Amino acid sequence: ERHCIFHPATHAVVKGCSVHSSLVSKHKRRPPQQSGVTCNDVPPTQRAVPVCSLRLRATDGLVVAQTSELSLTGQTFFCKLFLITLFVFLVCVGVSAQQGHSQMRASAVQDDEEGHLVYRAGDVLQDRYEIVSLLGEGTFGKVVQCIDHHRGESRVALKIIKNVEKYKEAARLEINVLEKIKEKDPENKYLCVQMFDSFDYHGHVCISFELLALSTFDFMKENDYLPYPLNQLRHMAYQICSAVKFLHDNKLTHTDLKPENILFVNSEFSTFYNAEKKRQERVLKNTAVRVVDFGSATFDHEHHSAIVSTRHYRAPEVILELGWSQPCDVWSIGCILLEYYLGFTLFQTHDNMEHLAMMERVQGPIPSKMIRKTRKQKYFYRGRLDWNENSSAGRYVRENCKPLRRYVLSEVSDHHQLFDLLDGMLEFEPEQRLSLSSCLHHAFFSSLQEGQRSSYINRDVSR
Repeated sequence: ERHCIFHPATHAVVKGCSVHSSLVSKHKRRPPQQSGVTCNDVPPTQRAVPVCSLRLRATDGLVVAQTSELSLTGQTFFCKLFLITLFVFLVCVGVSAQQGHSQMRASAVQDDEEGHLVYRAGDVLQDRYEIVSLLGEGTFGKVVQCIDHHRGESRVALKIIKNVEKYKEAARLEINVLEKIKEKDPENKYLCVQMFDSFDYHGHVCISFELLALSTFDFMKENDYLPYPLNQLRHMAYQICSAVKFLHDNKLTHTDLKPENILFVNSEFSTFYNAEKKRQERVLKNTAVRVVDFGSATFDHEHHSAIVSTRHYRAPEVILELGWSQPCDVWSIGCILLEYYLGFTLFQTHDNMEHLAMMERVQGPIPSKMIRKTRKQKYFYRGRLDWNENSSAGRYVRENCKPLRRYVLSEVSDHHQLFDLLDGMLEFEPEQRLSLSSCLHHAFFSSLQEGQRSSYINRDVSR
């Protein structure tokens, strides 16, 4: 006898009579290995049998076709015809099973109560992105590490947006910004995170990016909030200013710059023991960074929300609702660089009045011009901030903030150059604040080696 084994629920296979077919499943996970398939050789014609009988039986979910030995007479033709007919039938059964399974998988895609996609490691999206692990989570959704099977099995970061309309709309706007940036910077010279692809997956907007390492905040957190060495801070600052200048030159304002949105390309580090401070310390091997999260980025001609930026990095004109543009990013970068230098956030508050009081403590009185223009007159009395320095909040501000120059940790000239730069970036009036072009030409960056600088060409990515 000769035996051919078929499994209609997975891959239907026929070998013999010059027929061999394998169905490829589109199930979202890796398909199981196929069962082995064997066929006995056709017996010699001398052992011909005058009849052709065929019977089917089910064994453990398998359909087994058993055929008697056949002669190479006219009866062989009918037997071959029957086998071909059976093959076609089983192919149809297999396709139907695939479609049913694919539909079942689609219907099984679920969201949790907050709108996050429910997934497991090994799930494959779009027959391309195989989920490996969770990288991070936020109000917008989750970011997972994936294997991209269309990019040579390389690793990418996949941002999966919640199935919630307001977050989906924000993601679509971010995609539009990223597409414009990619169009004008195809070689990724300007240090903004590179988008590879975007698609919709069962109501979830998904964006794939180059896979980066820890954020500048997370590295500092894992290093017990130790400040970055000044030479590393200098290189990081130059890159951040250059990347954001590229946005500004092209009529974009990021609006949400913070240490969490500055990521290292590689966060590998060396460890050494600081005998003076009696502790282990980490030092980065490579300070190359990328600016990420363009979900709040705004073109000049678009509607400007009244309030932007994360609280600690919010510019005074935003708090006073005087309108904002690119200079609000410069203020944010100034706050970021000071945090890298000190190891802690300068403006630790969640209250507008207290925030303004902290700013005055660091940079002096708010200019009367800004006070006259603001609609927020409730914060002022007789042309001055209505703030009681003797209250508990007043004492908190006095104890936790001091004039900017008093934060200098060394009398070495490099440190004073940094604070001269910060002073210009933290000017109250947006018009008086340094532009990023001026920042890049500041003396603080003069000691950077030529290899650490890049040539930047103004390009227009406005919509």
